[in-house]
Amino acid sequence: MRRESGRRGVAANQDVLAGVLFLLIGLGAVAGARDFEMGTAMRMGPAYFPTVLGWVLYGFGAFLLLRGIARGGDAAVSWGWRPLALVTLAIVLFGFSVTRFGLVPALVVMVLVCAAAGRGYRLRETVVLAAVLSAFAVGVFVYALQLPFRLVAGL
Repeated sequence: MRRESGRRGVAANQDVLAGVLFLLIGLGAVAGARDFEMGTAMRMGPAYFPTVLGWVLYGFGAFLLLRGIARGGDAAVSWGWRPLALVTLAIVLFGFSVTRFGLVPALVVMVLVCAAAGRGYRLRETVVLAAVLSAFAVGVFVYALQLPFRLVAGL
């Protein structure tokens, strides 16, 4: 069971906090890409993707912020430390294992660890999800984009 913070009101609303976070990340991405060449949609420069993604995050953050303000203090913030730790661990394990063991094992490990962060963990569904995600990633990154990922170590 999660403990709720003692704060109440708009400042304790999850949507408000998430909206502010997305606004800051979006503005940071746009500001960070300022010094690079933008390019066009057909010939993207190094600033194109971070700028577009930054504006999308900014828009999403504005939407969440306004929704949170409209709701008032209904949705109090609570932290799920176990899911936060497991999702962070999954990302670190993926980064560590993708170069050592290959793309497919790294994705499987990441999906299994992330699934353990949820409440309704079902092994069969998680294995199917890992297989589908691995097949999709191999199709897109290895075959379509021809990125030099090893599928499995030793192959």
